[in-house]
Amino acid sequence: MTSTTSTTSTTTVETTAERLRRSTTLRTLWLVVAVVVLLVVMAVSTAVGSRDVGLADILAAYGGSTDGFDQASVAKRIPRTVLAVVAGAALGVTGAVMQGVTRNPLADPGILGVNTGAALAVVMGMAFLGLTTTNQYIWLAMTGAAVTAVVVYVIGSLGHGGATPLKLALAGSATAAALTSFISAIMLTRADLVDLARDWQIGGVGGGTWDSIRLVAPFLVVGFLICLLSARGLNSLALGDELAAGLGERVALTRACAALGAVILCGAVTAVTGPIGFVGLVVPHACRLLVGVDHRWLIPFAAVSGAVLLVAADILGRIVARPSELEVGILTALIGAPVFIAIVRRQKVRAL
Repeated sequence: MTSTTSTTSTTTVETTAERLRRSTTLRTLWLVVAVVVLLVVMAVSTAVGSRDVGLADILAAYGGSTDGFDQASVAKRIPRTVLAVVAGAALGVTGAVMQGVTRNPLADPGILGVNTGAALAVVMGMAFLGLTTTNQYIWLAMTGAAVTAVVVYVIGSLGHGGATPLKLALAGSATAAALTSFISAIMLTRADLVDLARDWQIGGVGGGTWDSIRLVAPFLVVGFLICLLSARGLNSLALGDELAAGLGERVALTRACAALGAVILCGAVTAVTGPIGFVGLVVPHACRLLVGVDHRWLIPFAAVSGAVLLVAADILGRIVARPSELEVGILTALIGAPVFIAIVRRQKVRAL
């Protein structure tokens, strides 16, 4: 009897270990596939635009040459592509973390109004402080994002049941609508800023430069590290606050640190690209289908997948309106809106 029990126990342990190894191997495979896809779309992004460029000119531009119009065009597309990569990665991670912090499947920087709060702060800086450069926008954008995130969470926490997914989504939508009205009111009083603010508010990566990327890179690195270090805590929060606290997790501290990382990422990206919506909503849901709900895998996978989505959307924006372009913020809204509706209609998805 003892021998049989021991054999059964050993078999169970080995089966569990094999299952974990298979799960890790599969997740690693999906991550490798996502990285390969990212490299492909990055290569396509440097080759496709208002005019097609030959391989020789592309390779010469990679080597630093800008002789001729074609090589100069590719040289300009390279920082634009890199900006799309880092912005998409940051927004994907922001969405995954916000959904984990709030346990809300509808959480997204755009839906919760965080993007709009950052945009309002920047527009106010343009109108009242005379700010004109990204290094001046970035601190205002992060401040606006942080204040809006706190306000939305507080409003969504009022009443019976606390911060439910539906209440947070409603609070975020109402706040975003109010802040958008404030932005419109400011622009109406400052006709000289209408074109600048309108172009920036749409959200796009067309103005990407190496200087702007270098400016936001430290903030993005810090924000990503904070989010990654919060991954284990977010896994505990998914079990519920009481159970997480019973397991020794400092719930309030974990939630605050993860939210801080998300706000840094969102604010830094918005300062450079303007508000880009729905990336943080679509990407985490798609990633969970492939790698599950473990944030230690979900966060890096969301970063790569978000980069793929934004670069692909930027490529599509250059193709569909040749010789003009559609800003990437318009295309992500077209992609994300149906996904948002589908998530809302799924009655079972009420919390993570």
